[in-house]
Amino acid sequence: MRSEYNKLTHPGVKGLAISLIFMLGFSLSHCTSDQVAYVKVVSDSTGHKLTVDGTDYFVHGMNWDYFPIGTNYRYSLWDQPDEFIKSVLKEEMTALQAMGVNTIRQYAGVPPRWVEYIHETYGIFTILNHLFARYGMDVNDTWVANVDYGDPLTRELILSDVVSVIEQFRYVPGVLMWLLGNENNYGLIWESAETGDMPEVGENHHQKARDLYSLFNEAIRIIHIRDNHRPVAIANGDLQFIDLIDEEIENLDVFGTNSYRGASFEDLFQVVNDKLNIPLLLTEFGADAFNAREQREDQDSQALILLENWQEIYKQAHGNGDIGNAIGGLTFQFTDGWWKAGPDDKLDFHDSTASWSNGGYSSDFAPGQNNMNEEWFGVCGREASESTGRDILRPRLAYHVLRKIHSLDPLSPALGSSDIQKYFSTLAQANLDSLKSIYEFYNN
Repeated sequence: MRSEYNKLTHPGVKGLAISLIFMLGFSLSHCTSDQVAYVKVVSDSTGHKLTVDGTDYFVHGMNWDYFPIGTNYRYSLWDQPDEFIKSVLKEEMTALQAMGVNTIRQYAGVPPRWVEYIHETYGIFTILNHLFARYGMDVNDTWVANVDYGDPLTRELILSDVVSVIEQFRYVPGVLMWLLGNENNYGLIWESAETGDMPEVGENHHQKARDLYSLFNEAIRIIHIRDNHRPVAIANGDLQFIDLIDEEIENLDVFGTNSYRGASFEDLFQVVNDKLNIPLLLTEFGADAFNAREQREDQDSQALILLENWQEIYKQAHGNGDIGNAIGGLTFQFTDGWWKAGPDDKLDFHDSTASWSNGGYSSDFAPGQNNMNEEWFGVCGREASESTGRDILRPRLAYHVLRKIHSLDPLSPALGSSDIQKYFSTLAQANLDSLKSIYEFYNN
């Protein structure tokens, strides 16, 4: 899914290599890491899990951003006055906290003090995402929309920017994990930032992918030198090029994937286990709340798919009898993005145009027709409010279902696979009566 655009800034070409070497060699003893949580991947015969300061940690996560109605990716919450930022965070983080979310995904560009503020005030960790020039960067003062990861200068610029982000955040409490990229493998094939059906993969794309993953490998090595308190993940587009990932990346801690397969992830967990044998984090997954075939909002289908998705993630968690490599997930997404169907026009119109096709979403799939609505993936809708200057959150059925899901800890020693099955079966009734009763309970 398309996220915020990332414009890397960089030092002049002259002296760039010297600057990068200096940053890599900078002493680690210039400040203390006492207040930074130690996040570790633990692996044993029953799978993989995360621990935070020695305590088991499962990612009950959400892709979160803040783009009010009438704005697009150029808007930044962090450019607003502090009191306005705090008012937004109070509403949205409180709602996430009530849902049981313990982790959000944010992009490099958020000021460190707000990552710390969110953690200290609401107890929510941030997975910090460097987009790795996914949507372009400046090279020699020229904007390059689709970067060449094999170009030596481009590689240096990206690594330099990664180092600067690590230096900025490595002693910031509340950073759970480093995340690199956002479906950069798709960016090797798509010629546009717009989401659409996947084109054919040619031989030239394999070399481009090898360049990309070898650069990921270099970045991960650098991050491990700079910070030994947190794991590093990538956000790959599904399993594409997984054999090249296995060949090119030697030191990946967590395989993150944006996976939109509908109600089931199918062989995802098994393939990652067989190919990489490292933890799996669902960095994006979910369902839109609009039925393209019937041209109506469809909260039931969205909620059911998320229920099925999370059930699979729970069953694949450490110690639950299956593969055991799931460390959690980040549902996509918290609120609707009204700008995504056309990022520069109709920003105050909730567009129901479907931009790509996916047969995994059977409730509105029709052969030859698009059924995925980019502006409707929120588990909360938005409604404009002139009185407060902030949008009103409208939690959908999926919000309340997730609230029930996240109340269950899949890493609890007292919990087994059969308990997980029973819990989710209680929620998933064929006629949706139980789900709707949850929705009505929390809205009365």
